[in-house]
Amino acid sequence: MAQSLLSRTLMAALLVLGGSLAGMASGAQAQTLDKVSFGTNWVAEAEHGGFFQAVADGTYKRYGLDVTIVPGGPNENNRMLLISGKIEFFMAANTLMAFDAVANNVPVVSIAAMFQKDPQVFLTHPESRITKLEELKPLTLFVSKEGISSYYQWLKSEYGFSEKNVRPYTFNPQPFIATAQSAMQGYVTSEPFAVERAAGFKPGVILLADNGFNTYSTLIETRRDLIESKPDLVQRFVDASIIGWYNYIYGDNSAGNALIKKMNPEMTDDLLSYSVAKMKEYGIVDSGDSVDKGIGAMTEERITSFFDKMVRAGVVKPTIDYRKSYTTRFVNKGVGVDLRPKQ
Repeated sequence: MAQSLLSRTLMAALLVLGGSLAGMASGAQAQTLDKVSFGTNWVAEAEHGGFFQAVADGTYKRYGLDVTIVPGGPNENNRMLLISGKIEFFMAANTLMAFDAVANNVPVVSIAAMFQKDPQVFLTHPESRITKLEELKPLTLFVSKEGISSYYQWLKSEYGFSEKNVRPYTFNPQPFIATAQSAMQGYVTSEPFAVERAAGFKPGVILLADNGFNTYSTLIETRRDLIESKPDLVQRFVDASIIGWYNYIYGDNSAGNALIKKMNPEMTDDLLSYSVAKMKEYGIVDSGDSVDKGIGAMTEERITSFFDKMVRAGVVKPTIDYRKSYTTRFVNKGVGVDLRPKQ
């Protein structure tokens, strides 16, 4: 009887000790998470969803990272925070930003391309029945200042567009809605939704990426010194972000969407759902090289092709060493491809 009581007492003590040690180990593990910050280039939205998903569902933590997302906006410049060392990663809009960094000796490098296709589109009125990019030429075209200096120069060099019919796009769809023979720039993930809600018609959509404008989009950038000093941290951030995007596009993205809405209260469930559907429909995130290489894929051939197009368009100088703008060291490894639903 006494021996049995002693055994039970000893077992209880061991269980308590084991629980304490487990708690200490768990606490130690939590303390070893690497704190990093990731700056986006706009307010929280579905186009950033994979990153928010990786925060919300614990993917980053499973990769040993404590990630803070720093939202961008009209008065924010998160890329400067990256350059100055105040954040570790930044979300660049497209490959042109990487070329510009090289031209200006800015020591940042693209390390993953979360969008295989740039979401840039032209919207048309349904009665115009336009199905080809070339058919936009005679229309009034609402194009932003940034658009004129980038993709529109490519339209001029590759398709023979001119600027005589171009009018300023101020991110207000009303001039387009009021002008039947017109087209308006936008993102396939958002502007068609806004126009349909405001005007009551479903606009036609011409995706530039499906017509040869083969820039990558939504790239992860970091500093060259971080790649050299902490390559393991960079790899973990890229891998976890890739998993986040697979989960956001194909899995239960409610956690990511909840965090997006928390950080951007103006975001609606309808727009989030629409944006995800369009990203899947048009293969914005997962298509082309990513089918085999995984989300985030980049290839030298693709970047070289886009560089050559931008040189012909006069957007970048042929003398810049564009190969310094990126590295494929951290991508093309098939991370997360098993998360894609089987056809």
